[in-house]
Amino acid sequence: MTVLPANLRAAIATALALTVLGGVAAEAAEGTRADLVNRRVLRVCADPANVPFSSDDPAKPGFENKIAELVAEELGGIPVEYTWFPQATGFIRRTLFAKACDLVIGYAQGDEMVLNTNHYYRSAYALVYKKGGELDGVVQLSDDRLKGKRIGVIAGTPPATVLNRVGLMTSARPYHLFVDRRYDSPTETMLKDLRAGEIDVGILWGPNAGYFASQDGKDDLAVVPLLKEGRYPPMAFRITMGVRQADTRWKRELNDIIKTRQGEIDQVLLDFKVPIIDENDQQITSARTSQ
Repeated sequence: MTVLPANLRAAIATALALTVLGGVAAEAAEGTRADLVNRRVLRVCADPANVPFSSDDPAKPGFENKIAELVAEELGGIPVEYTWFPQATGFIRRTLFAKACDLVIGYAQGDEMVLNTNHYYRSAYALVYKKGGELDGVVQLSDDRLKGKRIGVIAGTPPATVLNRVGLMTSARPYHLFVDRRYDSPTETMLKDLRAGEIDVGILWGPNAGYFASQDGKDDLAVVPLLKEGRYPPMAFRITMGVRQADTRWKRELNDIIKTRQGEIDQVLLDFKVPIIDENDQQITSARTSQ
């Protein structure tokens, strides 16, 4: 056995003590941060009028409402409590940062404003056009068949950049991005214009496209995810749950829930006609097996 000098043994003992104390302090600090999360109810920040994502109408919930119920069930069947606020400028600051709630169910991965969980789905912007016409088979914006067509696009979104790049912006009809969904729905207006023949094709975020194109039992519109436009600007995005930056323990707990309930989450999304895209850009048409 190697015998260390007394002064070196003392130094190592001190270092070990500081390491242990530091670990205990860090764990205690993390526990304090985690305690900011209310464990008696699942407090969710959400837009009250943003179907298909969220709604304050129990008779017409969005898929984020249903996913919140799955999370609450996994946490032991606790109730879900909402803080409602329009999802526009100031949404995170007035809800999550104000500690009025502990969770945003849908948030794009990579935004540094919140701490992201693992993503629970990936979707893409999509073309929407009438089935059975000359646009059947169009899968990207550089297709010559789109030249001269009246194209509806939400202003300020990534597809608008691509339209400009491929020379289609002159025939585009912009629709507002930032609106109060209690009073205006650009997606529904765009699809109404498409069915009325005022535009020839629309470009929408996948969940909006899939849901609203299938409303009222209609099956007249094709919804085609844009997966061949290159990496910039991206057309596909991973969607996570968002928590406060300090709530690392809460994030890990949510990651475990997503992993456990992934199959059920998939089924909720599919029921709402959300085009789910895997990491190989293939569309998922049936719920994956939870792990």
